[in-house]
Amino acid sequence: MLISAPVFGQSTATDSQTLQALLAEVRQLHHDLQTTTVAAQRAQILLYRLQGQEVIVARASQRLDDARAKLAEIQSNRTKLTSDTKKYEDLVSQAENSPTEKKQIEDLLSQLKAKLRLVGERRTAKANKRNRSGDELRAERAKLGELQAQLDRLEKILETVASKEVPTRIRAACDQVRLKAHA
Repeated sequence: MLISAPVFGQSTATDSQTLQALLAEVRQLHHDLQTTTVAAQRAQILLYRLQGQEVIVARASQRLDDARAKLAEIQSNRTKLTSDTKKYEDLVSQAENSPTEKKQIEDLLSQLKAKLRLVGERRTAKANKRNRSGDELRAERAKLGELQAQLDRLEKILETVASKEVPTRIRAACDQVRLKAHA
């Protein structure tokens, strides 16, 4: 009877250690599950933000394209007005024109120069708008890049948690407990 009691006591100590190890593994699994859940929720939020940011970048890109197109149109109009102005300046300088024709050409030339000044002002305003649109697009793309980087970091966290062999270790500890129980 005295011999069986110490053996029973040793088995209890070993079982207790195994159960403690199993409990530690379950706690670690619980912690990993919480970490995974939080990371998955953050990833979902980041995906929504990423989608919204992609829309913002597309709009900023469209504004930049529109500003460039309008600036090109204004530049084309300016080139035509400059050419017309030069042509009428040449006509004014010709001696063949009658005073009435010369007066009409000078009036037309005055109107062309006024239009040319307005086009120059519009060109400056559109160039400024194009520059602001370009700056905005770069800023929004930078935000998009940061969101993508955050998503990449979360993906690595999830991969790390998924790669842990916690379930395998728990199964091994359970198998040890079963073996000892059958022994």
